[in-house]
Amino acid sequence: MKPLRLTALLALAVITTALHAEPIPVGSSQSSVSIHNEVIELYTYKPARYAGGPILLVLHGLSANAAGYRDYAIPLADAHGLLVIAPLFDRKRFPTWRYQTGGIVRNQRAEDEFKVEPEAQWTGRLFLAIIDAVRAVEGQPDLGYSLIGHSAGGQTLSRFAAFTSHQAKRIIIANPSTWLWPSRDERFPFGFGGLPGKMADNTALRHYLSQPVTVLLGTADIQRGADLNVSAGAERQGSNRLQRGRNAFRAAQQLAGDRGWPFNWQLVEVPDVGHSGRRMIGSAEAQTALSAR
Repeated sequence: MKPLRLTALLALAVITTALHAEPIPVGSSQSSVSIHNEVIELYTYKPARYAGGPILLVLHGLSANAAGYRDYAIPLADAHGLLVIAPLFDRKRFPTWRYQTGGIVRNQRAEDEFKVEPEAQWTGRLFLAIIDAVRAVEGQPDLGYSLIGHSAGGQTLSRFAAFTSHQAKRIIIANPSTWLWPSRDERFPFGFGGLPGKMADNTALRHYLSQPVTVLLGTADIQRGADLNVSAGAERQGSNRLQRGRNAFRAAQQLAGDRGWPFNWQLVEVPDVGHSGRRMIGSAEAQTALSAR
């Protein structure tokens, strides 16, 4: 199998693929994509009866187990005719600021003035470039897509939903350690505080609440393990992931109601499941969330 080859000029939204790139093969496979000379490994799955259905971009947790997360999504793919793409974001190249908090602000110290990175370099733009690369090799430039992220992958999706223009049908955020709170009272990355101008005004907040977000929580995800973010900003969101997700949803719902803004978030809970990517992504509730409109 030939690897995918892509050079993306993100600032111009121009994507060029190799002339002889092949469609993703049926079944489980591995390939790579190069974006701005940065090679990203892709773990993929195409159902045997695939008929041109949408892409599901699957974002792994802190373990960076992209192959495992691809496998967790196979039931979703088979049930809905999806093309699963699970990129690998290694911790060396994608530390917390670049993966979990979206590559938007590198220096997040509370005493410093924020310097926002160029938008073309935000991690959300990388997600879209990967999707466009897959569209290109599949010969379907308008192929629809949804995103699902668990744990660290869920963290990055709340920042993606707020700040990256997209056409996703659904953004499923499962069991993240922290959320982008819908408030300027909390400093980024925990809220909109400290961000410049239009990134943090009422239009930005309204946009965030209008996104097709599903808050997917395991009702047993209440342990305070070593990977839980326990910084002051995170702790103000709640004492565990279940509390934080419920609190984030309620805060978003209340703000939208108070302002009369559209609110397109959904709260879906998976009974008796803890911090398990396999059980969350493979749940019946995830299938329901994915098919929601």
